[in-house]
Amino acid sequence: MKIIPAIDLIDGKCVRLTKGDYSSKKIYNKNPVDVAKSFEDAGIQYLHLVDLDGAKASQIINYPVLERITRETNLTVDFGGGLKSDEDLKIAFESGATKVTGGSIAIQKPTVFSNWIEKYGDKIILGADCLNRKIATQGWTEISDLNVIDFIRNYEEEGITEVICTDISKDGMLNGPSDELYTEILRKTSVELIASGGVSSVQDLIILQELGCSGVIIGKAIYEGRISLKQLSLLC
Repeated sequence: MKIIPAIDLIDGKCVRLTKGDYSSKKIYNKNPVDVAKSFEDAGIQYLHLVDLDGAKASQIINYPVLERITRETNLTVDFGGGLKSDEDLKIAFESGATKVTGGSIAIQKPTVFSNWIEKYGDKIILGADCLNRKIATQGWTEISDLNVIDFIRNYEEEGITEVICTDISKDGMLNGPSDELYTEILRKTSVELIASGGVSSVQDLIILQELGCSGVIIGKAIYEGRISLKQLSLLC
């Protein structure tokens, strides 16, 4: 199972939100490149980089940070947040992203997103972020009527192989991930599932691995000292 720390960006700074609420912003480091380097120094290979400004503005914004991280580290970076056009996608890849995550675009511009899947294959990850099993969009500020399982299965038929699923009710709460939801997704689809949200301990990571998740994204648990980089280095 891939261990994937997260860096969320607002104004170029490393922040965390609670349940996606922008008013709950807490700045952890003003230099996300230093944070990324600390992950690499611990033996971590992957990074989930989210442009929260971009998610709100519906266009890529924090790509200069992506450029610096990919230039100054060897981390494999997946990038998401605000990717709504072919131009946004081009900027992300040219800035060094290995993969990109699309969520809102998969709802709002399904033809464009399907074209991305056809053209770029496994470089495209589906972002299936949900609240009460309903898909959320626009930086989690809007909730659709679409069931998360149906959403994933639809894009699996389009060729998606990798999905990041965040249960928004768990995000930033440090009370454990949404094990039941992930179990259902893994039972009803064949995607490689990356769990995100709620991770608070190494035991949570063990459970997610036993469920069959291909990866796990860890955010606040690292920044709040619940899980150390030394502990993660032993799992990489």
